[in-house]
Amino acid sequence: MYIIIGGHQINALGIATFVYVGAMFLYLFGLVFKRKTLDVTGFAVFVSAFLLETVGLIARWVRSYHLGYGHIPITNLYESLIFLSWTIALTYIIVDLKYKIRKLGFPISLTAFVFMAYASFSTNVDTRIEPLVPALKSNWLIFHVVTSFFGYAFFALAFGASVFYLISHWYTKHTNGKALSYLPPMKVLDDMSYKLIIIGEVLLAIGIITGAAWADYAWGRYWSWDPKETWSLITFLIYIVYVHLRYSWGWHGRAAAIFAIIGFLFVLFTYLGVNLVLSGLHSYGSA
Repeated sequence: MYIIIGGHQINALGIATFVYVGAMFLYLFGLVFKRKTLDVTGFAVFVSAFLLETVGLIARWVRSYHLGYGHIPITNLYESLIFLSWTIALTYIIVDLKYKIRKLGFPISLTAFVFMAYASFSTNVDTRIEPLVPALKSNWLIFHVVTSFFGYAFFALAFGASVFYLISHWYTKHTNGKALSYLPPMKVLDDMSYKLIIIGEVLLAIGIITGAAWADYAWGRYWSWDPKETWSLITFLIYIVYVHLRYSWGWHGRAAAIFAIIGFLFVLFTYLGVNLVLSGLHSYGSA
């Protein structure tokens, strides 16, 4: 979305896409050359991309009011891709300030770039701002989408931490117990992944509940076994199994990391696969 600076139009979202690429390479070089200064610079560039993306989203929101539609930019596939990238970026910044795990910035900046690039360059994505269909004209829209997407964001970070855990586990196993010096200890990654999944599960539960309330408002029934509803429930149950095994049986380590990665694949299918492959009441979210 364009903003006006000094009389010139600036595509904030387009620039943010490529700034995420810059952050990704800085993080990658930090991993390869083991330089903390590259990680710090990568984080600064990542935050810059996030701020640009924030400006772009706000500009699109304002533009919708100028067109007479006046709605938050989370109502079609293009906007949801941008918003999901934004929630993942914001969640990562918060988690980074807590754990100081800058290495996690590489998979996160890569993920943010992929979503932004797909939104901007795919011929299957309509970038126009259009009026809302009747089903979307509800205050439940914001509660449902925001909580669901932040749940997805926490699952994405847990996915990244789990991937790093498996890398560290493989390295330790093949070097007679020697740990990777430039990645956090496996115990930290394992614990962080678990905590992120707990938060993501709570947010997804709220998203499902608010979605049911919205469905009753829009269609007169709380649940209709629409593909999006069904796969959201499946994803929720997948992570419930993870939490149960962890809490009741003390499950952790390599198996838990693999389970967290599989869970995120279900998240991706729930978000994108259902819209692009299946049809249902949520088809307005597709192209």
